[in-house]
Amino acid sequence: DAFHYVDRNYLTSTPMERIKQLFQSEKPIKWLFYGDSITHGALHTFGWRDYTEHFTERIRFEMNRRRDIVIKTAFSGNSTKDLLEDFDWRVRQFQPHVVFIMIGMNDCSMGRNISPDEFRSNLKLLCRKIQEMSSAVPVLQTTCPILPGTSPDREPNFDAYMDIIRDVATTEKAPLIDHTRYWKEKLAKQSSLYFLMSDAFHPNQFGHQVFAELLFMDLDIFDQKSATCRFFHP
Repeated sequence: DAFHYVDRNYLTSTPMERIKQLFQSEKPIKWLFYGDSITHGALHTFGWRDYTEHFTERIRFEMNRRRDIVIKTAFSGNSTKDLLEDFDWRVRQFQPHVVFIMIGMNDCSMGRNISPDEFRSNLKLLCRKIQEMSSAVPVLQTTCPILPGTSPDREPNFDAYMDIIRDVATTEKAPLIDHTRYWKEKLAKQSSLYFLMSDAFHPNQFGHQVFAELLFMDLDIFDQKSATCRFFHP
């Protein structure tokens, strides 16, 4: 098992520390990204790389982890219901070591009829199904903000659903990458949200660069000398 290989006392480590230790392992790691259209990265990136592809470039080329495998099974339109229903095919068969989950933008839509309680329950079940797989670790992620005033079926519920993701990360002892908070903090200081978005709630290629930036920083693999880490740091 990759976790035992890195640290025999890994069970006493924090969840995020366990992820960071994997970068020290000589054994190859399987990383899987699971979620909806935002992680799928189709259409709205206009042929540019999405954040999962930046992650692949960073670890498999720049960090020379050439035997690591990065798998993306996210698909447009998915909610937590879809992720649970298709879990065996899209996650379990690959037996990944780490599963990054970015979900919630569709769950918070009033038209989906997924209540906050159901969303919380679904997220918890996803985490537990992942943890059942040979000590695999789920990593929960919040997502990009919604352009103000553009999505009346999602915007009223969005903040509450992002809070649920944060709460589940705490209760399930799962690492959290809080993109929503980072975007709001970063945008207040630097740039316009509109520059990073393709439409009301899909990031464009520049938004995916911001996703990658925080992912690298939270995993302690950010290096301003690297090409994939210099998008906004010329």
